Amino acid sequence: MSHGKGIFFWDTNGKRYFDGSSGAVVANLGHGNERVRDAMIDQANRISYVIRTAFTSESTDTLRKLIADLAGPGFDQTFLVSGGSEAVESAIKLARQYAVVSGQPKRRKILARLPGYHGATLGAAAVTGDPDRDEIFGPIMQIMPKVPAPLSYRLPEGFDVSSYADYCADALEQQILAEGEETVLAFIMEPVGGIATGALVAPDSYYSKVREICDRHGVLLIFDEVMCGAGRTGTFLAAHHWPSALPDIVVCAKGLSAGYTPLGAMIAPNRIFDKVAESGGFLHGHTYCGNPLSSAIGVAVLKEMLEHDLMGNAKRMGVVLRRKLNALKDQSTTIGDVRGMGLLNAVEIVEDQATKAIYPQASYRVSEIARELGLHIYARRTASGKFGEWFMAAPPLITTEPEIDLFIELLTETFRVFESKS
Repeated sequence: MSHGKGIFFWDTNGKRYFDGSSGAVVANLGHGNERVRDAMIDQANRISYVIRTAFTSESTDTLRKLIADLAGPGFDQTFLVSGGSEAVESAIKLARQYAVVSGQPKRRKILARLPGYHGATLGAAAVTGDPDRDEIFGPIMQIMPKVPAPLSYRLPEGFDVSSYADYCADALEQQILAEGEETVLAFIMEPVGGIATGALVAPDSYYSKVREICDRHGVLLIFDEVMCGAGRTGTFLAAHHWPSALPDIVVCAKGLSAGYTPLGAMIAPNRIFDKVAESGGFLHGHTYCGNPLSSAIGVAVLKEMLEHDLMGNAKRMGVVLRRKLNALKDQSTTIGDVRGMGLLNAVEIVEDQATKAIYPQASYRVSEIARELGLHIYARRTASGKFGEWFMAAPPLITTEPEIDLFIELLTETFRVFESKS
């Protein structure tokens, strides 16, 4: 690639691409934002790095407070890291240290969903629900127990979306009891699915039920919002869509810096942070935690999002995009499902719409055709496609309706070519 501006980028041959998935659902502001660039230069002219254990900076303090304020009541402290996997690791370690200093040292198991994805480092991989990865990396990590994810497209026989979501929530409670509730530390989940479940949104009752189960058994609830947070679903946290089921700890990354720097964050309440601080401090950290340069970029990104109402735009344009994707689905023979929230959406590709048969390697073939036509989409297939084939339809939060029309035009041609070769 050579350069980018807005929702487009160009390669070194001069070919233009529509960024239909914001890279890996990262570039929330699009490319070449000048105000972010200016903030980056200004901070670089001041100071780019200080050691976190001895010093802080104005940009770091500002970003920590801004994130906590946007997260809202009950989310008081922000721990800044370099990305999503680090943020998940931080949440796991904070939860564990909190349990130990609270007199519950037996709590060590973190339940998660199958399928699910939480990162590439070993701690994050241990709570990721992907049998293929477990087979490769299992011998060098402690794989954590899994419960079924409340999938909404391929349902077991005898279930509808609502009853299966209830079943999955009940399975969480049964797993807690089977493990011994005194050993279960936390349950981690994506409130809106990412690359493992393709923008999965469960029925509202699922979130409330999970919250009640965790409370009943003294289990911390962690929301992984690496992909769905930072305004992507139309609110700063996806959790804000379910105010009666807020988690104890949230992790964010990706859109937090919109791809302008590596940045992630863990957000937690004082009741957890204070207990850990009183014990001597959080036994965790990385060289670039609270980096001043990345912090200044994060502040600039969030200010852009707020001043231009990009969360509102994500909500409005998300409705438009799903409507037009569903219209495309009605004309297609291989689009099986369209799902999502805000500007985080997935399009599932099938061999047969009636049987929902999985189409092996279809997502990659579609993405290759799209790229030839000048469209970038993010293809995914969890566990070698065992849970389906889809791509993320997640353009930058600055996207307008005419630009969505162009997106649909490019996708229409992509599927025309794909289906003619199938």
